[in-house]
Amino acid sequence: MAQSPSTTQEFDTPTPAVVRKAIAASAIGNATEWYDYGVYAATATYLTSTFFPGEMGAIGTMLGFAVSFVLRPLGGFVWGPIGDRLGRKSVLAMTILLISVATALIGVIPSHASIGVWAPVLLILLRVVQGFSTGGEYGGAATFMAEYAPDKKRGKMGSFLELGTLAGYSAGTAFVLILTAVLSEDQMATWGWRIPFFVALPLGLIGLYMRSQLDDSPVFNELEENREKKHEDPSVFQQLKTTVVDYWRPIAIMFGMVVALNVTQYTLLAYQPDYLKNTIGLSETQGSIVILIGQMAMIALIPFFGAFSDKVGRKPMWWTSLIGLFIFALPMYWLMGQGLAWAIIGFLVLGILYLPQLATISATFPAMFPTHVRYAGFAIAYNVSTAAFGGTAPLVNEATVDGTGWLQFPALYMMLACVVGMVALSFLKETAGASLRGTEIPEQHAGPETDVDVDVAGDQANRTMT
Repeated sequence: MAQSPSTTQEFDTPTPAVVRKAIAASAIGNATEWYDYGVYAATATYLTSTFFPGEMGAIGTMLGFAVSFVLRPLGGFVWGPIGDRLGRKSVLAMTILLISVATALIGVIPSHASIGVWAPVLLILLRVVQGFSTGGEYGGAATFMAEYAPDKKRGKMGSFLELGTLAGYSAGTAFVLILTAVLSEDQMATWGWRIPFFVALPLGLIGLYMRSQLDDSPVFNELEENREKKHEDPSVFQQLKTTVVDYWRPIAIMFGMVVALNVTQYTLLAYQPDYLKNTIGLSETQGSIVILIGQMAMIALIPFFGAFSDKVGRKPMWWTSLIGLFIFALPMYWLMGQGLAWAIIGFLVLGILYLPQLATISATFPAMFPTHVRYAGFAIAYNVSTAAFGGTAPLVNEATVDGTGWLQFPALYMMLACVVGMVALSFLKETAGASLRGTEIPEQHAGPETDVDVDVAGDQANRTMT
């Protein structure tokens, strides 16, 4: 169905300065979330000795990472409909606060030697809070940013949300690396590893302040005005029911794409530091150096990939990434086992091949849903898929490599996920340049709001999916 935004009322187009503020406010929440992941991954060795002593300690630490994803779907089902009914801004203020406070509290948990089993229990409880909050954070931030961005620049603008992902993760990794350089091993093991977790609190407070300075997106405000004119007042439960019942097909398509996206993401960003150090024998510092070099390259390139998607479309970007990762995953994982220099090259190749997916998340996924269910549709599909496959990727990789001794298993897991992503991608319709206004699923068209020239002839057959 074609997009049918309101043409009888003036659309409040935000100024470039407001758009930049919206991008920064969205990205800092994602940076805070991924700062925690970066710190958790970089301090995995210390977390193991502090909270999970014993032969199965590494598995316990990976379980602590994975368990936060159990609550992400619930967070999506709760926060998403609330965001569609009451607004994106209010939900995003709550989620960033919960994430930052929970992360900071990890730094004050006593060790297993001090309070026994309560130490890992408290760690897991805080990871659960983080997971529930993240269930509303990412989908809301991507929706908020996409609705503020100009239609013809949504790929470029949206890529900055994922730049926040990489910057936050890199900052966490770099901070831990600096601490290991200036502190002794004993100092790091006893109290030094706690310091990076505390930094999440001021990051969250800065993000909360930035978000408080913005109104809800013009796209959402237009929806609210139309609701008031029609005297519509759906409940949060009605919002959820409408999303799941009427939009199950785009939810299913997004679910499959996220399998590929997040198995790759959590393997490369969350599991890789532990893999480099504990599996192929690099030192703590060498493993961190590999990750940081790769992430710096990805940060430098990601805006260009996002901008390029505005010209060629989202689907060609995804096809390039999925096929490239499927072909190169196995040889690059073999290469990483040959030494430090080869590990840097292998990680760089996989990271750059992943960028066409990562750079276009905020442009691709919000455009799969109309305004009145966009937050919930995104949050539900993304978080259910992430909980089932993405967040569990480090645990699956760790357990399988330990159990079989096959060092290239993470590559195989990534390849299988890419196959799932390719199947789902074949059903996606192109939305580069499409308007996000209105209550119909966006689709690419030429018009005063979306003056783009992208060939979508190959996508016409897929438009019947909605």
